[in-house]
Amino acid sequence: MLDLPIKSLMEPEKLILVSPTTTVSEAARLMASRNCGAVLVIDNQKLVGIFTERDAVFRVIAKGHDAAQVLIHEVMTPSPATLAPGRSYGHALFLMHEKGFRHVPVVDNDRVVGIIAARNAMDPQLEDFVSEARRREHYREIGTK
Repeated sequence: MLDLPIKSLMEPEKLILVSPTTTVSEAARLMASRNCGAVLVIDNQKLVGIFTERDAVFRVIAKGHDAAQVLIHEVMTPSPATLAPGRSYGHALFLMHEKGFRHVPVVDNDRVVGIIAARNAMDPQLEDFVSEARRREHYREIGTK
């Protein structure tokens, strides 16, 4: 799974694009309706930011802001890191771990084509990966004895 290109793991129904003037409330409703944890902020067809469920909690709710009044551009993460659709999912996970986030916009020739999340690793293929990793570790241990 880690070698798969991220384009093969993207879920098109999870891609939500909003403008910078979208309210946090509206973004949250969109995220809830599609069961996803982030929206990408687009201005003039360019990616300008990302807004996640963690942003809603830490930057809006915890600070006592009114989600119906706060605009996404006020609380989004501007200029997010991006990945090309051909990069491996392992690379995406490494980037997420290294930078401390769980969602990465996928951009091809300056055009947003998707989003990849750490939760994509939590699918049935992960069980196969863990099983294979354990099997290999077992054989490595045997080989060193």
